[in-house]
Amino acid sequence: MSNPPLNLALAFILSICLSIGWSKTMATNNDLGVAPAYEWNLPDWTPKPIVPEDNPMTMEKVELGRHLFYEPRLSITGEYSCASCHQQSLAFTDGKPVAVGSTNQKHSRNSMSLANIAYNPVLTWANPLMTSLENQALIPIFGEHPIEMGMVGKEQEMMGWLEQDPKYQQMFQSVFKSEKKPVNVKNMTKALASFQRSLVSFNSPYDRYRYLGEENAISPAAKRGEKLFNSEEMECFHCHGGINFSDSIQHENLAFTEVAFHNTGLYNIDGKGGYPVPNTGIKEITQQAEDMGRFKVPTLRNIALTAPYMHDGSVATLRDAIAHYQAGGRTISQGELAGIGSQNPYKSGFIQGFEIKESEIDDLIAFLHSLTDEEFVSNADYSDPHN
Repeated sequence: MSNPPLNLALAFILSICLSIGWSKTMATNNDLGVAPAYEWNLPDWTPKPIVPEDNPMTMEKVELGRHLFYEPRLSITGEYSCASCHQQSLAFTDGKPVAVGSTNQKHSRNSMSLANIAYNPVLTWANPLMTSLENQALIPIFGEHPIEMGMVGKEQEMMGWLEQDPKYQQMFQSVFKSEKKPVNVKNMTKALASFQRSLVSFNSPYDRYRYLGEENAISPAAKRGEKLFNSEEMECFHCHGGINFSDSIQHENLAFTEVAFHNTGLYNIDGKGGYPVPNTGIKEITQQAEDMGRFKVPTLRNIALTAPYMHDGSVATLRDAIAHYQAGGRTISQGELAGIGSQNPYKSGFIQGFEIKESEIDDLIAFLHSLTDEEFVSNADYSDPHN
């Protein structure tokens, strides 16, 4: 989910979409809802995510997507899959500061968690135009800047071996019944998107405490941490609120989609608000000075499993992340990234700094740990089917 420069990404997506004849009107009758209704693994208090009309959820499609998600033959080396950067045990992150592609090229951004990605109205760290999981799937597979799966120019070769594999031949045909040639890039990305939408996480100890009334589901320290988190002094809840602990959210109960990007004062390398290239936030796209350093707020669900933090993985621990916000922005005293982040002119008004005791930091961390959903990271339905 690291994203390349906009002009390259959109030009590439457009060329692929045109080459495969992508259109909502191409959806088949089977693909438009003839299959049995999909059963979401959601508690009663959780609204369903929004699903594109031309790619309805079905169990068979999700299962096909799961196989493809863990399929290393979709990479140029035959040893790298989507799951290489999105590991279930780490809430579908990889534990690295920045992602590393199939050719060992380091990317500029951290691999984002896929937990509850179906509720994300925008995808990746800093691309307000990337709103479709179906389109986004093209980038890691075929993108060149940076190389992830490295399959650009290998589209026909990839479809060829998928068609010749008896298992995939049967699975594609079962999902896209009315198509004469169901094995194609369009259907592959539909299946991948469907599997990703199925990755829902709403069974943390905090969920059981807050929504199911299990008083002892979290510790007294976590309860104190919740109060700190929701206090006006710390401001955490303003950006990390709602069911997904993020202020970019969409689901069936919302009248409108909420999208937000923020500069948290992580850098100020020139004293004028600068962030290091290529990680300049959505300014890369909008070309507006005030958008320098503005990135999407990730979910805090399973946050204890997804270190290191921030868009570039430059904050190692939860304690370090709290220290960053406590100071109202990060100060880097020397080197090429030196600067006083708290003085960044483009910094969000929510990042004002606060006073906090060591014991309160411990409480806040206890609360953040209570957002870990052990069922999510061990759910067999989300695991590698090839093992």
